[in-house]
Amino acid sequence: MVTAIRVHGLDCADEAAELRAALQTRAGVSQLSFDLLRGVMFVEHDESLIAGGDLIAAVAQIGMHAEAWQADQTRSADASHIRRRLRLWVTTLSGAFLATAFVTHGVMGGWLAAIGDDTSPTPRIVIALNLLATVLGVSLVVPKAWLSLSRVRLDMNVLMLAAITGAIGLGEFSEAATVAFLFALSLVLEGWSIDRARRAVEAMMQLAPDTACVLRADGTEAILPASEILAGTRLVIRPGERFPLDGQVARGETSVNQAPITGESLPVVKRSGDDVFAGTINQDGAIEIVTTKPADDSTLARIIRLIDDAQRKRSPAEQWVETFARHYTPTVIGLAVAIMLLPPLLAGANWGDWFYQGLVLLVIACPCALVISTPVSMVAALASAAHQGVLVKGASYLELASRLRAIAFDKTGTLTEGRPEVTEVVALSGHDEREVLNIAAAIESRSQHPLATAIVRFADSHGVRPAPADEFQSLPGQGATAMLSGQRYWIGSHRAFESRGQETPELHDRLEELGARGHSVVIIASDKHVCGLIALADAVRANAKESLAALHRAGIRHLVMLSGDNLSTAQAVGQAVGVDDIRAELLPEAKVAAIEGLLAEHGQVGMVGDGVNDAPAMIRASLGIAMGTVGTGTALETADVVLMSDDLSRVAWLIGHSRRTLRVIRQNIVVSLCVKGAFVLLTILGHASLWSAIAADTGVSLAVVFNALRLLRPNVSRL
Repeated sequence: MVTAIRVHGLDCADEAAELRAALQTRAGVSQLSFDLLRGVMFVEHDESLIAGGDLIAAVAQIGMHAEAWQADQTRSADASHIRRRLRLWVTTLSGAFLATAFVTHGVMGGWLAAIGDDTSPTPRIVIALNLLATVLGVSLVVPKAWLSLSRVRLDMNVLMLAAITGAIGLGEFSEAATVAFLFALSLVLEGWSIDRARRAVEAMMQLAPDTACVLRADGTEAILPASEILAGTRLVIRPGERFPLDGQVARGETSVNQAPITGESLPVVKRSGDDVFAGTINQDGAIEIVTTKPADDSTLARIIRLIDDAQRKRSPAEQWVETFARHYTPTVIGLAVAIMLLPPLLAGANWGDWFYQGLVLLVIACPCALVISTPVSMVAALASAAHQGVLVKGASYLELASRLRAIAFDKTGTLTEGRPEVTEVVALSGHDEREVLNIAAAIESRSQHPLATAIVRFADSHGVRPAPADEFQSLPGQGATAMLSGQRYWIGSHRAFESRGQETPELHDRLEELGARGHSVVIIASDKHVCGLIALADAVRANAKESLAALHRAGIRHLVMLSGDNLSTAQAVGQAVGVDDIRAELLPEAKVAAIEGLLAEHGQVGMVGDGVNDAPAMIRASLGIAMGTVGTGTALETADVVLMSDDLSRVAWLIGHSRRTLRVIRQNIVVSLCVKGAFVLLTILGHASLWSAIAADTGVSLAVVFNALRLLRPNVSRL
């Protein structure tokens, strides 16, 4: 089982490493993962060998406070909030004493002495003020440093305490105070900036209201907690209110802002029978809905759970940074020791000077900022994608999107709308189009076939209200027949029509021409003659051609359409949208084989499908992308990425977003390493100082975190 534990103070890779070292070797513990943004540890363990309470006790043994965590638990009123406030006050007092010491030194001993350019003795009051600033600055660090030392671990807290203690030993009281204050300030600022990314994710949890207005059977209304409402309950939703649960419109008509879930910019009209989703906003009319799912199974709840899971799945970039940090820290510590010892031993240099330079290197040694910047980047990117209606199920999938070289598309429901529409009505033998529609709709109103539904829908939209047909009879494999105004009529396909012997060469050519263009043709005939034809086709999505062109511009080399439909229909759609390769009449196993061929040729291949019948091919592809058809549980479960609004343009957006994310991560890594490398060089040359090292480390920490937070802006074109 997996137990989630809130660990107060878990906001850096050092704490995660401490917990991993303490728990990984315990009997029954198989795997640990961490959500640093929320301070949560997930432990996969055997309950019979080690229970959740034992895990919390084990965390307490290393000096960290822990408690069981629930997915809907907030941070605002817990101990972490109190701890952040305490850290802010202590840091403020440390800075106040440091500033007072500087001003006092300037007044009593001169400003040159205050800035360190005078060798005159430091007044005792100044030393006392600096020591007070130092003690306050490190007060929250000492307990952690002591626990790390007791476990023989050199983490950030130990390194910083060693540097401050060394500075005091050398008589550099103002420098010790400056380092202590800047270190405390860096923790405050980093915590604040990381909270921004955390709030971006937690904001999704606040989309759905906690209460709902329930309409009782007697017509009265009652406000109840949304978490207690079952499926099948009737709710009243007024204009401006958010939907608390998923449901179907039972009464009324309105427009709904679905942007919080799908990223759609325009409101969607909702009528009786239409689905609505928790977290979306009712804009125009008061309506009644019947809930279809409880609160913990709504589309919004599933999205939040999937984002939670995604944060725990580390990308290759995160894994590389953690591996690098494991080797980097001991290397720099070894170099610091060498700088402290070798110049005095080999060249007779001053011990105090080189001991000081070694302390500088210890300050710059901690890779915490380098490590935390990568998950912050990924979480910001995942949150931004979710707000754009693109649900990515893990950081590794987000990173993979940038490496795609070929993408395969299913036809029906992906490149097309997934439902047939009437494209043309042809009247023959003296009939007009309205008569043909009237006959067809009268017969097809008794049928449940998708083509019949499309014809009835088209007739209704054109104001055709046929009289009921009599003696309706379905003819398996041939169509259907019925009596209208004393005359028998037949409706069916081209293949069935050929067996009736009424086809002329001219009509045959016309039917073949429509079929070659990808149309399905329904023929309406009486016993005497052919009354007319109705051509239907699965309409191509409005933005499909533009979306595929955007993928080509993004560098995707090969776009393929995989379809189970006949070749002529597939070619008509493929040519309309601009794919590079059309493969038709494919069974599911043939689609999998096609994906395997693309993988062999291009390396990284994406598959975009409807998340149901294309599941085998999507699983075999490097990256499976499902057209979400908002609320479809299958799509949410099977794919690596879900396009919640069924918008093909989001595929190109995802690739660009992935590349921006990796670019930000590379920028953060390069900047962090360059700053640290510069201080290593300055230290070797003997020109670095403790306060400049901590200021630089604090500055670069904030820079990389703020750079990562820019990913929360989804429409940034250049980063």
